[in-house]
Amino acid sequence: MPMKSRSATVVRDTQETRISIKLDLDGSGKAKLASGVPFLDHMLDQIARHGLVDLEVKASGDLHIDAHHTVEDIGITLGQAFAKAVGDKKGVRRYGHAYVPLDEALSRVVIDLSGRPGLEMTGKFTRARVGEFDVDLVREFFQGFVNHAQVTLHLDNLKGANTHHQVETLFKAFGRALRMAVELDPRVRGVPSTKGKL
Repeated sequence: MPMKSRSATVVRDTQETRISIKLDLDGSGKAKLASGVPFLDHMLDQIARHGLVDLEVKASGDLHIDAHHTVEDIGITLGQAFAKAVGDKKGVRRYGHAYVPLDEALSRVVIDLSGRPGLEMTGKFTRARVGEFDVDLVREFFQGFVNHAQVTLHLDNLKGANTHHQVETLFKAFGRALRMAVELDPRVRGVPSTKGKL
């Protein structure tokens, strides 16, 4: 029996941004990214490659003001696409976790496809910006994702001296934790919850 497609396309159109995202949870890590925010494209590429998801992102927004709306709305739209693609969550592992180092930096990410949005993020970035990218937007991206994907997400940067490395380990670990959580487990019958629903 062929596996049901776990892919989605979502377009979000507001007065501030227009975002289009295509997501395939059973991809090979291919990414086609045009967010208008180069550092974010680099981070989205980490999610695709380490999560083994295929991801296309096209965005236009009010970057003449700053990157806030664009980054947040990409997080929101990715969360919507994820929720659509993962569907009823039958047969998934549900929980995922990963530790990822990059030189001196180390991050841990744990995710639960719980149906309940929750973000816990700890760690202190050593600088406020990576190039032109405001690192406050890391939280905004993940908050947007969590709210619309309906997942519980713990992001912890455990150590690091280079801010680029700190942020990159979070995105890589997120991709790997997501990959684990959405993986289909042949031993799981139905939805992995005593409630019978996630």
